[in-house]
Amino acid sequence: MYRRTLLKASTAALASTLAAPAIAQGSAKVLRCAPEANLASIDPIWTTATVAINHGYMVYDTLYGVDLSLTPRPQMVAGHNMSDDSRTWTFTLRDGLMFHDGEKVRSADCIASIDRWSKRAAWGQALGAVTDELAVLDDNRFVIHLKKPFSTILYALGVSGCFIMPERIAKTDPFKQISDATGSGPFKFVKDEWVSGARAAWVKNDKYVPRDEPADFYAGGKRVYVERVEHTVMPDGATAAAALQTGEVDWVHVPLIDLVPMLKKSPGVMVAVYDPLGWLGIIRPNFLFPPFDNRKLLRAILPAIDQREFLAAVIGEQSDLGKLPAGYFTVGSAMANTAGIDALTGPRDVEKAKRLVGESGYKGEPVLLMSPTDQPALEQVAQVTRSVFEKVGINVNYAAMDWSTLVARRASRETPEKGGWNAFCTSWSGLSVADPGGHFPIRGNGNGAWFGWPTDAKMEALRDSWFDASDLAAQKKICEDMQSYAFEQVPFIPIGQWFYPTAFRNNIVDIVKAPGILHWNLKKT
Repeated sequence: MYRRTLLKASTAALASTLAAPAIAQGSAKVLRCAPEANLASIDPIWTTATVAINHGYMVYDTLYGVDLSLTPRPQMVAGHNMSDDSRTWTFTLRDGLMFHDGEKVRSADCIASIDRWSKRAAWGQALGAVTDELAVLDDNRFVIHLKKPFSTILYALGVSGCFIMPERIAKTDPFKQISDATGSGPFKFVKDEWVSGARAAWVKNDKYVPRDEPADFYAGGKRVYVERVEHTVMPDGATAAAALQTGEVDWVHVPLIDLVPMLKKSPGVMVAVYDPLGWLGIIRPNFLFPPFDNRKLLRAILPAIDQREFLAAVIGEQSDLGKLPAGYFTVGSAMANTAGIDALTGPRDVEKAKRLVGESGYKGEPVLLMSPTDQPALEQVAQVTRSVFEKVGINVNYAAMDWSTLVARRASRETPEKGGWNAFCTSWSGLSVADPGGHFPIRGNGNGAWFGWPTDAKMEALRDSWFDASDLAAQKKICEDMQSYAFEQVPFIPIGQWFYPTAFRNNIVDIVKAPGILHWNLKKT
């Protein structure tokens, strides 16, 4: 039985219990939140966990930020110059940039941070591949020398969390977690109050100098109007909803979708979708071990994948929160296309899939499928995934764990018997998978790839050609080729695109529209 079935039986009782809240007025200077998940790591370069990325945007600043039109705008940078051959870029930092420890932000800090980011993030890897040299001119200026022109350099620096850290921290091995969250962003992390699995806190950085521009997506002035932000982990969605209704918390970042209709009717509560691009749900296999090192097996599963079933498990009857069909690029983005989509939109045929699984060479190996107990949407799609796998004859070992444990375990390259894994379900920000540049899960660069580590030289070559394409039409054609090829090689299985609402007290105003949860610009009246 899916968790959704249980929730349908209990929603009426919850509504009755929570119908008459007694509002507890909190301080206008303290923003109390129930985050979407536990902050298990404070290193937004080491992990792609959304809650860590949200933390990153609080404590760090970026050289550029993209606005709502996805245009890169200067953030820490006062300006830049490009050489006539487009291969040398000189950047000048703006005045007033200070780290939380009082040290001035220097070019050396930026160089070290770019270098570390380029080892992990998809856009960083793309820039790193064409970088010949990173050089410091003086404390305020640095240069990126390119091997060849890279027209998307500013977009790369602004779209995917190139967080600037002090040089001493940024020199940490990118495959090891940092333990010091000193940044130069609008908030300071209160490490002494951090209890993983329970709570985290940040305080306003009074020394931060915002840009003199309106906040716009990840760009503009990051003005902070609260003194303190507190996150209290509430894995149970009903508990979080109750806390929001009574005023115990001001903001539930990602409320349980089944309770959204009730929250919309609750006095003093607002529900909205602030992310224009949504999230792409995926099933990610591990290519290091049997049975998913067999691409034929992955292709065999596709006739049994019904995206409507997965989407229903997440959003129920709230059809405005989902989009179908979803391929390998964000629905509605410039690179989205229908190439090869028949693999998911043709008649669904479980018996055909079962026959193809039998013909694939699958030997009945157990598949350890990880499922997060404290991420309802992902837990629901994991349950659907288990059902699909079992129906087509795959031997499933369903491993339930909290999200922070899953995030740690998915980084393991050990066999499942020794603490590794075979598959898990997650969702990727539509901004991240809108084009090949930031699309980490489609990559095939082996040890440098995202968790699952596929090796696919042809996919990498197609991606490289996208960067060199002469115009938008050429880029779109390459993305069609990439998607067609992806349905053959199955780097992951797309299971639908959905939009996460956010819920907050109606005295919280001016929340910034963005894929992530941003804590600047908003006011608590």
